[in-house]
Amino acid sequence: VTSEVVDQVYNEYIGNAGSRAQVRDGLLDAIGDSLFVLSAIEVARYHRDAGNPVYFYEFQHRPSWGAGVVPEFVKADHTDEIAFVFGKPFLAGDV
Repeated sequence: VTSEVVDQVYNEYIGNAGSRAQVRDGLLDAIGDSLFVLSAIEVARYHRDAGNPVYFYEFQHRPSWGAGVVPEFVKADHTDEIAFVFGKPFLAGDV
């Protein structure tokens, strides 16, 4: 990785941060993009190239059950959408 790439990544995610909270949020976005988004885009492209319709979304709704448990800066965690897509009984084992 060249210093130019490092500078571009830094500027994209943290460069304009005006507070420690914005630095934290930028770092979390960079980690999330590298661990989840890039691989999801790659899989979506494979499906598209195979002729299948592809739908891509980012779930950001903060579930009410997260209050007091999950830090306020967290919008939605990985798999939080499952309760909204399939319904809460799916998570409670009532299926």
